[in-house]
Amino acid sequence: MEQSKRSFLEELFRQNGQPLVRFLSAKLRDPQQADEIAQEAYLRMQKLHEPERLDNARAFLFQVAANMATDQLRRQQLHHKYVQAQLERSLADNEVSVDVEHGPVEQLLAEERVAQINAALDSMKPKPRQAFLLHRRSGLSYSEIAKEMGVSVSSVEKYILAALKHFRDKAVLGRD
Repeated sequence: MEQSKRSFLEELFRQNGQPLVRFLSAKLRDPQQADEIAQEAYLRMQKLHEPERLDNARAFLFQVAANMATDQLRRQQLHHKYVQAQLERSLADNEVSVDVEHGPVEQLLAEERVAQINAALDSMKPKPRQAFLLHRRSGLSYSEIAKEMGVSVSSVEKYILAALKHFRDKAVLGRD
């Protein structure tokens, strides 16, 4: 990288590093994601042919970062909707009710289904199991689970997806 470009980017980072992360943290409500997106925004600036020739490099940097944050929020929303749909479908598919009108065969099938679900939970890795149970049994939101577990919201999303995949792999959830 040319020296003038390197010096320009170093100065841009020195002047705007913390303000950019604060801006992104307010938008994303996740300091870890804010750091990652700020870093990616600087990498994109570095890929520009002559960033030092921009009319307002600071505004450009913040706009690039804001666009990336908006994209991240959209992905999270889609992810959340997907996970919610999967959970709702799994609950509908796995509703277990023991009704007195059901005969012994239906009751036995229901008990086997509960045993399958419990076995799948027991064989699940601890963090996905904890996130899944906090969400389904305790009704906590992803951000509440993240605080409870001391992880980021994106980690909670990954744990929930891992739990759903585990259920699917154990043939507890139906396939599309």
